Amino acid sequence: MAPRAKDDGRLRLHPRFPSRYLSTARHIAVYLPPGYETSGARYPVLYLQDGQNLFDPATAFGGHDWRADITADELILRGKIEPLILTGIYNTGVRRISEYTPTRDRRLRKGGKAARYAQMLAREIKPFIDQTYRTRKAAADTAAGGSSLGALAALVAGMDYPRVFGKLALLSPSVWWDDRSILRLIEAGTPRQPHPRIWLDTGTAEGRSAAKVVADARLLRDALAGKGWREGADLHYEEAEGHAHNEQAWGDRFGRVLEYLFPAR
Repeated sequence: MAPRAKDDGRLRLHPRFPSRYLSTARHIAVYLPPGYETSGARYPVLYLQDGQNLFDPATAFGGHDWRADITADELILRGKIEPLILTGIYNTGVRRISEYTPTRDRRLRKGGKAARYAQMLAREIKPFIDQTYRTRKAAADTAAGGSSLGALAALVAGMDYPRVFGKLALLSPSVWWDDRSILRLIEAGTPRQPHPRIWLDTGTAEGRSAAKVVADARLLRDALAGKGWREGADLHYEEAEGHAHNEQAWGDRFGRVLEYLFPAR
């Protein structure tokens, strides 16, 4: 078995990255594709939330990481996707909910900092990655993604900064947050061109309310379609049969996400 990126020096950790938009510093993990050190090439970048869950079971929730480096390595070496950089932004624990959600839930008394989080991604983290690594900087080569609440954060980033993030990966988005406030935000927004290319999915076995989760994902799909996205063109929607709401399920789907957003040229 080939070594994981963290074992051969292709996984870099930037600890305690500070932000002027949010009070808590956070770690950033960066995966570099095979051949990065010798190629001289520039690469597209996918910015993923909940970065501690991507590459290492020792830091992942429940001890099961996405194995994102293994999946990316395999698809790159097989010529299925173009080589890319993965940037995992760690969540900040108790502040995760507030930072990843677009509105403040009055009942829960938290939430609503996703716009500031998007500012951090677009105005601080992306420039840092562009300065530190050989990246392709255009929106067409830049994606934001996440799962659950992290998918909401990625969606807000794409809505607020469509000229920065030209692709979005939305896995099992938590549409339920604050009485589905994300739907209201999309419906109230002004259609923008260009708008990001989107992968949107959900599992069919995401807890005791699985049917509601699927129904919510369909509502999000329909809200996006109402603003100009077209399934089969710039929107891909799927329901993963039997997939639960956990890191293993998202890791299992991650390869298809990469093939859709970063197909081999």
